[in-house]
Amino acid sequence: MIEIPTGLPAELVPLSWLVGVWEGSGVIDYAVGDESITHEFGQRVSFSHDGLPHLNYTSYSWLIPPTDDAGEPIGQPTPLVTETGYWQLARPLLDADPGPGMLPRVGGVPFHRAEAVETLRNVDGGFDIQVNLVHPGGIAELYLGQVKGPRIDLATDAVVRSAGAKEYSGATRLYGLVDNHLLWAWDIAALGQELRTHASARLAKVE
Repeated sequence: MIEIPTGLPAELVPLSWLVGVWEGSGVIDYAVGDESITHEFGQRVSFSHDGLPHLNYTSYSWLIPPTDDAGEPIGQPTPLVTETGYWQLARPLLDADPGPGMLPRVGGVPFHRAEAVETLRNVDGGFDIQVNLVHPGGIAELYLGQVKGPRIDLATDAVVRSAGAKEYSGATRLYGLVDNHLLWAWDIAALGQELRTHASARLAKVE
């Protein structure tokens, strides 16, 4: 059963099952030419809200060290990557939405009732969503996709890279709630290669 957090804007109810802090582990399995890069990693993900019609997202991951014959880790975990961003329903912004810049909203809060949110359902019975993610390596991604029940499918609509960023041209992501765990898979097109399997993880809610 999905619990809806107190104070969650009605517009975020379709994404309510993401809210919380999740932690677990996963595997990087990415082929670069004839070489396969495989590592186990740990990850901590947070989805939160602040009364605005989007979820705040942060992710921190680290490489898990190998173990010796006794099962003891050899060395310490190594910091890997971070992400930060925003998840929200994809819809045209109205005068009642704040922005651009610091401009305040005009009028009442849009889509503040469940009945109004229901009008945003797409032809597949889900809700169109957009996700903006920023990476410290000089890459920003805009994903478009759909949430339908406890499943989210995303694909990049745009990728922006700084002059010094590594080559990265697109991605897809899949998220799902299975047996109260957050499962995700991430395919990327990078380093001059077509879209291919990259990483996946299984996370449990810790807060």
